[in-house]
Amino acid sequence: MSKTIYIVLTETGSVLSRAIQLYTRENFNHISIAFDAELKEMYSFGRRHENNPLIGGFVEENVQSKLLRRSNCAIYEYQVSDEQYQKLRMEISHFKQHQDQYKYNFVGLLCIACRIRLKREYAFFCSQFIATLFLRAGITYDICPYFTKPTDFKNFNGFHLLYRGKLQRYTHIPRTKPMPNVPVSSIIKIA
Repeated sequence: MSKTIYIVLTETGSVLSRAIQLYTRENFNHISIAFDAELKEMYSFGRRHENNPLIGGFVEENVQSKLLRRSNCAIYEYQVSDEQYQKLRMEISHFKQHQDQYKYNFVGLLCIACRIRLKREYAFFCSQFIATLFLRAGITYDICPYFTKPTDFKNFNGFHLLYRGKLQRYTHIPRTKPMPNVPVSSIIKIA
């Protein structure tokens, strides 16, 4: 049996977001993992305080926050085994219990550009965090967490585009049926 997880790519328009966009030349520059289609339980590494981009770490994200609700997004669903799902949950639980130890890896962002592999045990940037979660859960792709960009995930086999458009619009889509039964063509909005 399998379970569904969701990968959420966003573009917030913040200063840091635009700086990353200059380097990656990609529309989306932040990535999160969610365990429900409504994105009520969504995690990443990012800013801890909405108005201060310099204090970052492990965060449980709120799609209704000022920063995220106005963002553009692409939401992908991905099937994992029960065992992989449980491992992902255990890893998230660990990060929640020890969230004060974890910081945002600003230095790691600079190392990507220079192709320097720098391991910092308690520091991650968003895509490094998701890639590390995948590796620890036994979800293997040809990825190196130190050099992974958010948009690298959309090209992985098995990722299915569920929605693309304004995040706020996605959160208002009625879900009387499970999301996989709703055709993407009926809800997609290319920005």
